[in-house]
Amino acid sequence: VQLVESGGGLVQAGGSLRLSCAASGSIFSINAMGWHRQAPGQQRELVATITSGGSTNYADSVKGRFTISRDNAKNTVYLQMNSLKPEDTAVYYCNAHLLIHGNSWYHNYWGQGTQVTVSS
Repeated sequence: VQLVESGGGLVQAGGSLRLSCAASGSIFSINAMGWHRQAPGQQRELVATITSGGSTNYADSVKGRFTISRDNAKNTVYLQMNSLKPEDTAVYYCNAHLLIHGNSWYHNYWGQGTQVTVSS
């Protein structure tokens, strides 16, 4: 199983970016998907999650600015980030709680991360 993120980059404060993360491999089912981020010297923190049914949850720091969505047919999760602030600068990681064909249990998988840098 692979989770591949894309869409990171450098943007000025107030700008927007859209991250994508596609899961591939021998996937039977995906439960929740989400985004976390880790700034230099900081712990990894939750940004947003979305269930297979579309229920969402956001960190207080991004509510009203970020929107998480997913395309179940493509096993892909997105993060639309608007009104970006310098404090949003971090490596963003996607994760998926999924079941592989032939397995009995769901496990959590992570992407390799994509850098988001917001300049002031």
